[in-house]
Amino acid sequence: MIVRRLEDVVGTDRDVAAPTFVSRRLLLAGDGVGFSLHDTTLGAGTETHMWYRHHVEAVYCIEGEAELVDLDNGVVYPVRPGTMYTLDGHERHVLRTHTDFRAVCVFTPPLTGQEVHDEDGTYPLVEEEPA
Repeated sequence: MIVRRLEDVVGTDRDVAAPTFVSRRLLLAGDGVGFSLHDTTLGAGTETHMWYRHHVEAVYCIEGEAELVDLDNGVVYPVRPGTMYTLDGHERHVLRTHTDFRAVCVFTPPLTGQEVHDEDGTYPLVEEEPA
């Protein structure tokens, strides 16, 4: 059984800051559960371009408001608390925040914690054996 609190992650190598977001990685590949779980915050007025070619991501908004733009077809979706979206088609997308924004994100295959977005907004597929 794994029990971990957000406060246990803050300030560790699982607390990853990027230019537009902070990702607190509660579960990673090394935990051996088959997915990774993240508490992610983005500041108001940010725009993050992403494309997960190697991962499926599910996002559940718990605070704030944003818009999700599907760059494959131009459709814009409002995102507010209680909204879930899943990038099951590996869609290129942009998340534009209107307010401070917080979400719970799940990735499969799981992230190792070493990934950073490349110029396309993609995380590489990094494989790691469970600890």
